[in-house]
Amino acid sequence: MRNTAKITTAVLAAGALTLGLSACGSDKDSGSDTSAPLKIAATPTPQGEILTYVKDNLAKKAGLELEVKEFTDYVTPNTAVQQGEVDANYFQHQPYLDDFNKKNGTDIVAVPNATVHLEPLGVYSQGVKKLTDLKKGASIALPNDTTNEARALKLLEANGVIELKAGAGYAATPKDIASNPKNLQFKELEAAQLPRSLGDVDAAVINGNYALEADLSPAKDAIAAESPKDNPYGNFLAVKKGNEDDPRVKKLAKLLTSPEVKKFIADKYDGAVVAAF
Repeated sequence: MRNTAKITTAVLAAGALTLGLSACGSDKDSGSDTSAPLKIAATPTPQGEILTYVKDNLAKKAGLELEVKEFTDYVTPNTAVQQGEVDANYFQHQPYLDDFNKKNGTDIVAVPNATVHLEPLGVYSQGVKKLTDLKKGASIALPNDTTNEARALKLLEANGVIELKAGAGYAATPKDIASNPKNLQFKELEAAQLPRSLGDVDAAVINGNYALEADLSPAKDAIAAESPKDNPYGNFLAVKKGNEDDPRVKKLAKLLTSPEVKKFIADKYDGAVVAAF
């Protein structure tokens, strides 16, 4: 299980570290000590890169210290927030968080006015240039977490290769496919494994951050990609319920939705990541 964290920004003074990691009531302590650095969990790309830009260019002037912990999975950032190991996270969209809270009994919430970006989900292939070129019986790899699998299926439906049952929502699976004229075969994989699956399947639907880590661009390499218009999958800053008013969290939310960050996203990612504010 790949739950190892990599600390990319170590700014804790010894005294603050002791306070921030106090065993009992760590959630309360981290939320009330507004002088301590803000500990935030994130996936490396683009969230970690965006946070590093904020830390290096904006945070000091705003009087904010950040400690960023990077995770390569979609579970640990939420469990770390729930257990008080970090103060916040930045890696997920609302449908995923709703599903996670329901399944795990957690009470993590989105910080108001802190939706930062969208990573367009894309379909990639080493063998075809467009989805309509897929042969009968072709294999397609999908992310196996509930909401992203449904999101992938909706992308395929939007491009006319399958049709979902009426009412199929954010928990749709291949069992909810009503029409599959090409008899496409679906392989469900952990999202992080999808780029590596491209040599073994005819196509794969890959989350934007994992595409970027594999040097794939939704804007240039995808044979189909999501539209940002009316898209519910924007990534936001999240905290354990009750910590939304932490002044440090509010400060970070403001920085993450600043004109400077919008320009950074546009300049660095060239459409592979788009600002959601």
